[in-house]
Amino acid sequence: MRILALQLKRIGDLVLTTGALRALRVAWPEAHLALAVSDGTASLLGAIDSIDTHLVFGPGRGWAPWQQALTGHFDVVLDFTGTDRSALAAALSRAPDRRTVAWVRQRKLRSLAYHHFIESSVRERHTCDHYLDLAQSILPPGSPAAESAPSLSIPAVAKASAADLLQRHGIARPFAILHPGTARPEKFWLTERWLEVAADLRLRHGLDLVLTGGRDPAELAQTTAIAATGDQSVRSLSPDRLPGPPAGTIAHLAGETDLLTLAALVERAAIVVSCDTAIVHLAAALRRPQVALFGPTNPFHWRPRHDLARVISAAQPDAPLTDFTPRLRGAPMDRISTAAVIRVTEELLAFHPPG
Repeated sequence: MRILALQLKRIGDLVLTTGALRALRVAWPEAHLALAVSDGTASLLGAIDSIDTHLVFGPGRGWAPWQQALTGHFDVVLDFTGTDRSALAAALSRAPDRRTVAWVRQRKLRSLAYHHFIESSVRERHTCDHYLDLAQSILPPGSPAAESAPSLSIPAVAKASAADLLQRHGIARPFAILHPGTARPEKFWLTERWLEVAADLRLRHGLDLVLTGGRDPAELAQTTAIAATGDQSVRSLSPDRLPGPPAGTIAHLAGETDLLTLAALVERAAIVVSCDTAIVHLAAALRRPQVALFGPTNPFHWRPRHDLARVISAAQPDAPLTDFTPRLRGAPMDRISTAAVIRVTEELLAFHPPG
């Protein structure tokens, strides 16, 4: 059997589809599984070991991915995307079994591309479970229960690239990753609060610090401000909270890494602290200790769910969120206090000491 999975959304969506892809591979070990992605996420393909081949759609890719869909002789298409572009790719494949989730049926013209619509509430399901629902619709009867958790397998070349980058920036000890940036300005946390968290991790826990982020000017401005402050941030801590070990080194790597190298850095991190953005899903897929800050977005659909993850929502900012509901309203990021974030990082580092 030849299966084409279409996931043309963003990085987080691709990572959260990996559980569904793994379920397909386990159920159909002899199948040829092709994954179609968008150009912006293609560099992560090397970490998805469930697939046999891939198609990449985007600017400069021309007719090639469409030709691959047309000539791939696919038996089944699973469209995890539900856009006009993915519907066209599904229709072009001429596969005898083309499936997507039920909400796509509301788009009359788009819905003509499919044969089956799988019931799965995008509102009531975590995104991992929502994608797994579609994959499970073609699993053989009696298949064992599938796990929807995301997973990535970092290739050796990316691990070597990350190790080289750390060495060049003088990172020799266990390190924390701070990833303040995001594509949405309303998800930014205040820079001075990131500075206090950075100071606590370096000056009390003795961790080196790696700052990551994209090339967007707003993201770079924030990470640059954190890196430039350096030891001046000691003023944000009272004397009785200063550490025994020397303050950790700061490496400013924002804008310097591709997705695979970033994932390799995450895999090595003692802890990852970030706002609600793609690195949340990388850390979740690699089961790293993490603190994820959510503001306007409801974490119900996107939260990391492993036992080393803690979610702080601006809607209920006093403690990590434990009761997740699809009807939780968002709130401004400035409601999250520095004290709450530092308290949670301390608990995680005590539970899972760096080493």
